[in-house]
Amino acid sequence: MAGKRGSPASVLRDFLANEAAGGILLIAAAALAMIAANSPLAHEYFHLLHVETGPVLAPAIGPMTVHLWINDALMALFFLLVGLEIKRELVDGQLASAERRRLPIIAAAAGMICPAILYLAITGGAADLRAGWAIPAATDIAFAIGVLALLGPRVPASLKLFLTTVAIVDDMGAVAIIAVFYSHGLSLLALAGAAIVAGAMAAMNRFGVVRLWPYLVAFALLWLLVLMSGVHATIAGVVAAMTIPIRRSPGAPDHHDSPLHRLEHALNPWIAYAVVPLFGFANAGVSLAGLGPSILVEPLVLGIALALFFGKQIGIFGSIWLAVRMGLAGPLGGASWAQVYGVALLAGIGFTMSLFIGGLAFPGNAAIMDEVKIGVLAGSILSAVVGFVVLYLAGSRTAVLIQPRQGS
Repeated sequence: MAGKRGSPASVLRDFLANEAAGGILLIAAAALAMIAANSPLAHEYFHLLHVETGPVLAPAIGPMTVHLWINDALMALFFLLVGLEIKRELVDGQLASAERRRLPIIAAAAGMICPAILYLAITGGAADLRAGWAIPAATDIAFAIGVLALLGPRVPASLKLFLTTVAIVDDMGAVAIIAVFYSHGLSLLALAGAAIVAGAMAAMNRFGVVRLWPYLVAFALLWLLVLMSGVHATIAGVVAAMTIPIRRSPGAPDHHDSPLHRLEHALNPWIAYAVVPLFGFANAGVSLAGLGPSILVEPLVLGIALALFFGKQIGIFGSIWLAVRMGLAGPLGGASWAQVYGVALLAGIGFTMSLFIGGLAFPGNAAIMDEVKIGVLAGSILSAVVGFVVLYLAGSRTAVLIQPRQGS
C-alpha cells in the first residue's frame, strides 16, 4: 500500500504480493524450454541460443550470442530493479535499522556455507569434483519469486521480502566467489574503469543530480566495463542501483518525486513480463538424452542435489532459529515458523547461478556438465515442490487461525 495519497506502492513488493501471472509466465517459459530441449526441436533451440549476434565485448566469453545477451545484459536490468528495492528497504523501509538487516545477512551466509560443506562431505573430497563446491551456494531469485507469486497472499509480504533480501545477499556472495575462485585473466584496467564510473555515479548523487538519464548512460558504461573485466556483468545492476537517489519519506515510503521510485516503476513491467520469462526459457532447457536413472546416484549429482535441498534449508532455517533464540535478531513479523521453514526450502532453488558456476568449475567437460545439470535440476525441483507444499499448507492453516469468529 502506498504511504502517500496518489503515490503507487513499491513495485517489487507489489509484484511479489500480487503478480501471480508473472510467476506463472516464468514457470511456463521454463517448462517450454525443457520440452524444446527434449523434442525434435532441440537442435533449433540450442542453435538459436548460441547464434552470434554481436562483437567480442569480453575476450573471456567470446562473441556475444543470444544466450549471453539475455544472461549478461537483460539480467543486469533485473538486478538493477532488485537493487533499487533493496536500497529502498535499507534506506527508507523495513531494513533501515541494523537490527533488521542482521537476520538476512546471517541467513544468507549460513545458507552458502552449509551447502558447500555438505557437497564436499557427500563427494568425499574427490580431487576431480572439489572445484564444484560453490555450485549449490546461490539461490535463484527469479524462480523463487515465481513460486512465491503463485502462492499469493498465503505468504506474508514480510517473508517474501526477506527471501528476496537473502537471495540477493547470497547472489552477491556467489558473484564474489566467482570473482575470487573462478575468474581467470581479470582485467585490472576494466575493473579500475568500472570503479571510476561507479564513483562518478555516486558523486552525481552526492551533488544532487536527480535526472535519470545521466545515471542510465553511466549504467550502460558500467555494465560494459564489468563485463570486460571478467566479473559477472549482473553485479553492475546492483552497484548502479546503490547510486540512484531516493527521497526519504519516513512513514510514507515511495515518494512520487523520488528518482529511485520513478525508475523502479518504469522497469517493472518489462522485467516481469519480458526479461524474466526470457531468462527462464534460455536457461531451463536441459537435454536428458542418453541419461539413465543410474546417473542420479553419481557422487556429483547427489552432492549438488542434496546440498541444495538439505544444505540450504539447514543453513537458513537453522541460522534464523538460532539467531532468534540467542537474541541476535527478532522473529519475522507476521510469519509462522512453518512458513519460515517453507521459505528456507525455496532457497534451495539454485538453478541458473548454480549452472553458471558449474560451467566455470568444470569447463569443457561435457560429461561432467551433464551430471551438474541433472544435480541442479533435481535439487531445485525438489526444493521448489516441497517448499511450495509446505507454504501452501502453512498458509491455509494460518488463514483458518485468523478467521474471525461468527457473530463477533
